[in-house]
Amino acid sequence: MGNTPDKRPEAQADSALDKTPETIAQGVDEEVVEGNRRLFSGWMWWLFSALAIVYSSFHLMSLNVYPLETWSFRIIHICGALILGYGFYTGARFVAEGERPAAPWMRWLSYALLIPALYSLLQVFLMWREISGGAMRIAPNVETWHFGLPLIAVSAAAIVLSWVYRQTRERVSPPELVLMVCALASAGYFLVIYNTPLRMSTGTTFAPMGISYAAIAGTLLILELTRRVAGLALVIISLIFLLYVFAGPYLPGFLGYPGLSVGRFFSQVYTDAGILGPTTAVSSTYIILFIIFAAFLQASKVGDYFVNFAFAAAGRARGGPAKVAIFASGLMGMINGTSAGNVVSTGSLTIPLMKKVGYPSRSAGAIEAAASTGGQIMPPIMGAGAFIMAEITGIPYTEIAVAALIPAILYFASVYFMVDFEAARKGMRGMRGDEIPRFSRLIKQVYLFAPIVILIAALFMGYSVIRAGTLATASAAVVSWLSPHKMGIPSILRALQLAGTMSIQIIAVCACAGIIVGVISLTGVGARFSSLLLGLAGFSQLLALFFAMCISILLGMGMPTTAAYAVAASVVAPGLINIGIEPLIAHFFVFYFAVVSAITPPVALASYAAAGISGANAMQTSVTSFKIGLAAFIVPFMFFYSPAMLMEGSGLQILRVGVTATLGIVMLAAAVQAWFFGPIKAIVRLILLVGAVCMIYGGIYSDLAGLAVGIAIFLLQRRLPLGGDKISVKS
Repeated sequence: MGNTPDKRPEAQADSALDKTPETIAQGVDEEVVEGNRRLFSGWMWWLFSALAIVYSSFHLMSLNVYPLETWSFRIIHICGALILGYGFYTGARFVAEGERPAAPWMRWLSYALLIPALYSLLQVFLMWREISGGAMRIAPNVETWHFGLPLIAVSAAAIVLSWVYRQTRERVSPPELVLMVCALASAGYFLVIYNTPLRMSTGTTFAPMGISYAAIAGTLLILELTRRVAGLALVIISLIFLLYVFAGPYLPGFLGYPGLSVGRFFSQVYTDAGILGPTTAVSSTYIILFIIFAAFLQASKVGDYFVNFAFAAAGRARGGPAKVAIFASGLMGMINGTSAGNVVSTGSLTIPLMKKVGYPSRSAGAIEAAASTGGQIMPPIMGAGAFIMAEITGIPYTEIAVAALIPAILYFASVYFMVDFEAARKGMRGMRGDEIPRFSRLIKQVYLFAPIVILIAALFMGYSVIRAGTLATASAAVVSWLSPHKMGIPSILRALQLAGTMSIQIIAVCACAGIIVGVISLTGVGARFSSLLLGLAGFSQLLALFFAMCISILLGMGMPTTAAYAVAASVVAPGLINIGIEPLIAHFFVFYFAVVSAITPPVALASYAAAGISGANAMQTSVTSFKIGLAAFIVPFMFFYSPAMLMEGSGLQILRVGVTATLGIVMLAAAVQAWFFGPIKAIVRLILLVGAVCMIYGGIYSDLAGLAVGIAIFLLQRRLPLGGDKISVKS
């Protein structure tokens, strides 16, 4: 009798609870290794890990303890990323098993190129000694024949050679070693010259030609690293802008301008007017700091907790894994600098589960792409875009974070109801209780949210972004001691090493975007674009906004969010401000469209990354993600017609606009998914769409009209099925 199982309901319930998994998500915090990324071993692993740790620690020290002169700090910031980038990322594919590495003549040619590269670096040292000894400037023939021309020739040759030089994944190839030396030589020259009165001569005929030579080599190095870490899209756009510098004088109409010589342009593009300007200012301060913060969160396994928390909170709802993807990707996306990177980190878990409960592969990938993209507009961090906006506009960061709140809620509400209505229409189930973690268990670790709470509290208490970010980073290490993943010295060093490698892509992208910003500011093309928008606004402001939307999306296609916004803010936002739009509204307008370019066909990086995981067609996935994220294409227009969406207005106005716009978003999702408390026909969908637009618009009369439409369709649906036979909905 003693072995007879207990049949009581209480005992069965306890048994079921015992089977409930502690966690589902594991490995969300693991570092994503790209296909062209090296995997070092032995002494090379120790060397590059040490370099990454030193690089991250340098920024923490410079930002908090021992600040450097601004230009010098930014030059070292870019140079360090170039050295790490060429160490970690190959210019060609790796040697496959059974293949032979590069031919011996390529290796010897690479080592031959190393000689003039080292000679250029030696000249930098000699120049420093000469200027330290009291010289006012360097002899032109030394700058040209002993430093500049050899540096440019070697940089170009090593870049081309690296495209065909195949090496094993565990070793750095000789061409990359040459490029590292060239990066040191270029940065070293800038550090020598920019710390003398010669810095004031940039952009004039009195500027030493060495500045132009170092800038040309530095630009080549930045473009090549950007190609390796972010693809060709941004590189091609940058080359088009560079071509415009010299072709512009021959172009007709508003595109023409007087022209700049090679020397004059390049002597100024590697200053705070271009590469060392706003984009690098942000990447060298706010972005690198929050990458370190994100790395500390990853080291303490907070990402796993975020996703498990989302499963516990939303997993049982119909279409549960899709709703988990929304919450988890929103939480992870705001601390992740790229939409595609967020898709890879969370989508590998959520997409298979969505397919398991009934979502087609196309929809599963599209939902993850739309949710991950939304993380870039989620305050308080907003994928670093908010920091660039604060730098460019001068608007306090806290104001930007508050203004982003209602639009972010509207976006995620749209994605949520799109998912919910699709699940209802297709009769999908949620996850069973024994398939998800127990909320009561996870709530005991809610202290893992403390670093983000501390960050928000510090910002609104008046601390600077740098100080708040540093406090949040330190708190992540402290809080980890309450969790199973305690951070000791090895874990902290691992987090710093992870931050150094994670930062390479965004720093390269920001420096490359700085080239475009430099072209815009030095040629005046931005002002001419503003005059074009002003002319369009004379016919219709809506037409001008639509044109600005198209340009923002076009500029952002294939680019990471930060670079997409930086370029759009330089080209489009000034034009919108000139036609009378408030700076905050203008910048949010272009920011939103730069973000959603990641899910806009035909070049939708986030959708393509999701399609790679789901196995669906990439173009079909991008079209579906465009549909799911449709609200993000409508809401920015409402910034103009209803500024209360950005917290500009009385409390009552903000509340009314927030509530009615949310109801409008629900109606929009219903119209797209053909479900509103039941299936609906095409004519009803059209009426519902009109009502949704009326409510999103934000006027009192339009709100009332939209509300009347929604209530009327709801009442009619309660009385008779408008879409044909009712279908059963599984719980």
